[in-house]
Amino acid sequence: MEKIYLIIALSPLVGALIAGLFGKQIGRAGAHWVTNIGVGISFILSLYAFYMHVWGGLPTYDATVYTWAATDAFHFDVGFMVDRLTVLMMVVVTSVSLMVHIYTIGYMADDPGYQRFFSYISLFTFSMLMLVMANNLLQLFFGWEAVGLVSYLLIGFWYKKESAIFANLKAFIVNRVGDFGFLLGIAAILMYTNTLDYATFFERLPVLASVKVEYWPGVEWSLPTVIAILLFIGAMGKSAQVPLHVWLPDSMEGPTPISALIHAATMVTAGIFMVARFSPLFEMSDAALSFIMVIGAITALFMGLLGIVQNDIKRVIAYSTLSQLGYMTVALGASAYSAAIFHLMTHAFFKALLFLAAGSVIIAMHHEQDIRKMGGLWKYMPVTFITFLIGSLALIGFPGTSGFFSKDSIILAVHASQLPGATFAYWAVLLGVFVTAFYTFRMFFLVFFGKERMDAHTRSHLHESPKVVTVPLILLSVPALLVGFFAIDPLLFSGFFEQAIVVMPGHDAMANLHEHYHGALAMMGHSLNSPVFWLAIAGVALSAVMYLIMPGSLPAMFAKVFAWPKRVLDGAYGFDDFNNAVFGGGSRLLGRGFWRIGDVRLIDGLMVNGTAGVIGATAMKWRKLQTGYLYHYAFVMILGLIGLMTWIVFLR
Repeated sequence: MEKIYLIIALSPLVGALIAGLFGKQIGRAGAHWVTNIGVGISFILSLYAFYMHVWGGLPTYDATVYTWAATDAFHFDVGFMVDRLTVLMMVVVTSVSLMVHIYTIGYMADDPGYQRFFSYISLFTFSMLMLVMANNLLQLFFGWEAVGLVSYLLIGFWYKKESAIFANLKAFIVNRVGDFGFLLGIAAILMYTNTLDYATFFERLPVLASVKVEYWPGVEWSLPTVIAILLFIGAMGKSAQVPLHVWLPDSMEGPTPISALIHAATMVTAGIFMVARFSPLFEMSDAALSFIMVIGAITALFMGLLGIVQNDIKRVIAYSTLSQLGYMTVALGASAYSAAIFHLMTHAFFKALLFLAAGSVIIAMHHEQDIRKMGGLWKYMPVTFITFLIGSLALIGFPGTSGFFSKDSIILAVHASQLPGATFAYWAVLLGVFVTAFYTFRMFFLVFFGKERMDAHTRSHLHESPKVVTVPLILLSVPALLVGFFAIDPLLFSGFFEQAIVVMPGHDAMANLHEHYHGALAMMGHSLNSPVFWLAIAGVALSAVMYLIMPGSLPAMFAKVFAWPKRVLDGAYGFDDFNNAVFGGGSRLLGRGFWRIGDVRLIDGLMVNGTAGVIGATAMKWRKLQTGYLYHYAFVMILGLIGLMTWIVFLR
């Protein structure tokens, strides 16, 4: 199987290199064929690996491919750990990536950077596969940074747009903040266990349980808590949790296919996967789990509220990603790791579907993204309309859709959790259901129903997107609608993940859920009497009243009554203003200070000009000794001779 794992990881890389280095030679068609074939091979072989590990009885594969560096104390290896958690992630990553690759053929058809874009997205897939297949922290960090690098390139793909350059720099800098904590966590693991290998680290974890560290006099911290929080800080950056979330909405500056990749199958899910992979560590610290749960709850509710005031179709979906990542993070904090991965999987399908359907709308609207300038598109774009509806229903957790099973499982698990912060988290994710339903169907109704608000030229050219765009939408709508129904029992209640995920008995919130679970159909029926369902219905109903029944007066009234909260939401709680003032302005101020003190005064003033000035002044003094008169030189020679004789006679 080792050769198969290598092919899975390297096929997208080969396609990326060919498209990137030989794009002019192979042309546009060659670029999309070679990258699509590469990702397609990875997808088919990932399905085979999934089958072998789940139904074929194949045990966990954990082996080193080669040693990257070795010292007397440490070995730094490149290798694969392929278990059931890994193969699930491999299938999700490659399947969504393949759909995005096919969709890109139509979406980017007229873009001059066609070959470059295919090279980047294929490289993105390779990076994510290296991350999820890693068996050690060195390779994990390589994949972690590689997806960050390629996201930087893709967010700023249209590099002539100033807003795109600002967005990719923002993503790069914010992720460096999280990565600083992540690196400290990795360094602590290496320092205290002398290994970066997952299996060896997990074996040595019990020894760390009693280790205390003191960073402030008199204040002791449990070492597992410190390492867990440091690693989670990295996840906060990569998976966009408050306050390191600010880069994700701006990532919409990249083309729509990369929005789907970043928000669905790659990068933002890396932090969720990492915490689940390191569940044996996080289970040793109630403090770390509570911290994770509270951060996730804040993100789930308050980032969802921001979706209400967005008018850019992609930004509405982007804020929904932030909110749904919050749900996954809450599940991690409640030790419901399987529910978090379950929601990661279902979210990958319906969020990719929503982004690609939004891209289809954008194509039809001649790249107009303001939902206030749309309306009535259902009759022009029936396929996009139906697939967008499926994605929207899955996002709000409507019974029967994939999002229903995964989101409801998270809410129920958090309700059963006994950890500090669980009560706050439960109410946050519960209220988040109403908020999600409201902003999702606000977007849906404004885009597809009501008055046609586009200009006459755009209206006259409205039509359904080509099949190369709609076929991926149809294919993604199937798992977005059905995968939750078939996957809930094996993933949550039948021990699917085996030893890949570890939960301590005192933290097992999923056990309580298991006691009351009587099948997917029974769960759907029971949900009709739950507050989750009625909150979702209330959100849809309110959006229908405001934007279909009373589209003019009611939104205006709400805007007037809630003027102050709306200003807060429009300003995104002031995070961007704070960052621009403190970090942006502060950094520029600090830079100017260093420039004036260090460059102008110290280097230029003292070292360069000052040295030259001293030498010049000294030379001016010494040149006066060079008079050109012979008797002056004879006099100096006599004085020198007298001095030399005095030293020999009296001082030697």
